[in-house]
Amino acid sequence: MEVQGEKTLSCGTICLKYLLFLFNILFWLAGGAVMAVGVWTLIEKSDYISLLNSSFYSASAYILIAAGLIVIVTGIIGCCATLKEKKSILIVYLVLLLCIFLLEIIAGVLAYITYQELDEELRQNLKVTMQQKYQQPGEESITQAVDKLQQEFKCCGSHNSSDWRACVWIQAAENERLVPDSCCKSPSDLCGRRDHPSNIYKVEGGCIMKLEEFILRQLYILGAVGIGIAFLQLVGMMFTCCLYQNLNEDPY
Repeated sequence: MEVQGEKTLSCGTICLKYLLFLFNILFWLAGGAVMAVGVWTLIEKSDYISLLNSSFYSASAYILIAAGLIVIVTGIIGCCATLKEKKSILIVYLVLLLCIFLLEIIAGVLAYITYQELDEELRQNLKVTMQQKYQQPGEESITQAVDKLQQEFKCCGSHNSSDWRACVWIQAAENERLVPDSCCKSPSDLCGRRDHPSNIYKVEGGCIMKLEEFILRQLYILGAVGIGIAFLQLVGMMFTCCLYQNLNEDPY
């Protein structure tokens, strides 16, 4: 009977080891995905940073990259703890999982609060930025960001195309355009001289609305990824606790 009990315990421990090892592989892949999203955000959408007074956009990208690296390192520690069957490493791994879980909750709350502030900042500053800094000396990054924004989101102006009437560059005597060429559906030199809806994005809505929708979509995606990783962490913590209880005492 005693031998049978030991075999049952051994089988249970082996199953937990394999489950925890599989979890760590999934956790490692999730960390890689989070880091990839951070790098993509920084590279592909970095132009929009110049349109925001706050550092929220760039900071969020760096946070994602750092979080991905931490998750990957934690996954590696988890694999080592599982293979070596060391209770001390399992405790370190469990503490790391718990810390990441708590940080995710804090980051989620801060992201929601910051988004409300960012949304208000966009409404207040985007129109002024477009009107006063577009095509001005030393503001090349602003000009590039506005042109990319209007073409990528198929919009014209902050709220609508009429916002460009008060633009310093548009009002210049030598400028024949009514809107920037990036407002045109088929951009070409001086195409902005004609502001008919057939030529420019006049009825599609302003860029503020499109940019808000984009940021909100990104937050939803990040929220979904965060919930998925949090669920994985809870499962991992449960497996870790079970494996810890099933391991024999080691002399260390």
